[in-house]
Amino acid sequence: MDLELDGLEVTFDHTAVAAPRIRDLLPIYRDLLGGEHLGGGGDNRVSGFRTLQLTYANGGKVELMEPLSGSTFFDTFFELTRGRGGVHHLNFHVNDIETAVARLTRRGYRMHGLNIGDVRWREVFLHPKEAQGVLIQLAQPGSRDADDWRATLEEVLAGRGRNGDGIPSP
Repeated sequence: MDLELDGLEVTFDHTAVAAPRIRDLLPIYRDLLGGEHLGGGGDNRVSGFRTLQLTYANGGKVELMEPLSGSTFFDTFFELTRGRGGVHHLNFHVNDIETAVARLTRRGYRMHGLNIGDVRWREVFLHPKEAQGVLIQLAQPGSRDADDWRATLEEVLAGRGRNGDGIPSP
């Protein structure tokens, strides 16, 4: 089989779910399904969203996302979901994002959101039209120090996670 990413390590990492409020997702993903906060999370002030991850007994992860106050980041997504939100993207880790982008581009795949400037997290998105309406995130996580500070769930929701804006989640 001629695989587009043949030779690269590709592993599924998590499913991201977005809603107007992370607090509305917690009763299902934490309380009902038993997800535990992985530790960490925070704000992407450039794009305008807050995020945190829950982990499950089998090692699976769900990322919960919400817009920051005044952000338009999820506007189109919320229009498509009638304001409710839902599955936003699937995340796959690759061991070499630049090679992945080159191979996919050569094959004619449309991508957007290439961000390779942050050594902690390099990413690109495969356009939803390439994957039957599913947004696919390919990411190459960088190394992190074992003693990196990881915010608690309460700190993230209070706007005091990584790069927090200090404004509590609604």
